[in-house]
Amino acid sequence: MTVAERLRAEGHEVAFVGTPDGLEARLVEEAGIAFFGVQARGFDRARPLTLITSSALLLRSLSRARSLIRTWGPDVVFGFGGYVSLPVGFAALIRRVPLVLHEQNSVPGLANRVLSRWARAVGVTYEASIEHLAHPERAVVTGNPVREAVLRADRERGRAALGLDPDATVLLVFGGSRGARHLNETFAGMASRLAALTSLQVVHVAGRIEAAPVAERVASELGDVSGRYNVADYIDGMGDAIAAADLVVARAGATSIAEITAIGRASVLVPYPYATDDHQTLNARAVADAGGALVFADAEIDGAPFAEAVTGLLEDADRRDGMARAAAMLGRRDADERVAALATGTGVLREETR
Repeated sequence: MTVAERLRAEGHEVAFVGTPDGLEARLVEEAGIAFFGVQARGFDRARPLTLITSSALLLRSLSRARSLIRTWGPDVVFGFGGYVSLPVGFAALIRRVPLVLHEQNSVPGLANRVLSRWARAVGVTYEASIEHLAHPERAVVTGNPVREAVLRADRERGRAALGLDPDATVLLVFGGSRGARHLNETFAGMASRLAALTSLQVVHVAGRIEAAPVAERVASELGDVSGRYNVADYIDGMGDAIAAADLVVARAGATSIAEITAIGRASVLVPYPYATDDHQTLNARAVADAGGALVFADAEIDGAPFAEAVTGLLEDADRRDGMARAAAMLGRRDADERVAALATGTGVLREETR
């Protein structure tokens, strides 16, 4: 969406291809961008029959994608990974339409690994991704685009919106749009220890399903928290929330890391342990190697070293500031321009995306 908005702002015509029952269908149409639905589904390696059903669906979707490209006549097809990229990408190749890709994670997914054999160019977030591509010489490090609202994030505005003290030390904990149960349990259990830190305020985004039980557990441990430990199910302005924080604890998804580094905040990253090819660990390591984060495996966060690392950072402003500067140097605030340039560099006027 971010790249689509950039191309539209430059005067190009954009259409979006995605699964018709996915969240993107609603978001794209609300943004006023043409949306075309194409079915796609992955397969479960533990269930061999799903390979047959997903392959049959791919063939049907390929026919649909070829029809879309023939009718709409794009100058380029831009794939951002995901299974829907496969039929659309193959259709582009059959129709001899230039194909450009972007990979947001450290380890490219199946669609981008396959399609990179024929892509004119591949934008990557991490340089380490390049070695996994069929033609490394066609790869360009662009960073991972983040929304304009995130780039405009403001510390003071974020604190005011969340009802936080302007002078407090603020810890933001979140696990993604649905929360993260293990993170939720760990921090609810740390509530008393965190509340003992002078001038600390916690914003814990626990997800819609778990916010209520997390809040109940925190309240049972702390009684009247008086704004010291705030549990939310969801925060609409996550950019401002990250900007309001002095330290962020989060999973290591590509979007979360892109936003944390674009804003420039110290973080403790806990990769999701079941991510494909353990790509979240590699995402997190890239930030840690740059000096912007500490990384703990999910299995480690119940132990004393994790709690000590978090509280230690909360008590060490100088170290947090150094990590924040390192994170900001890693972040690419112009990633949308860089990715869009891969399209316009091939004479593109239209785009199809995941």
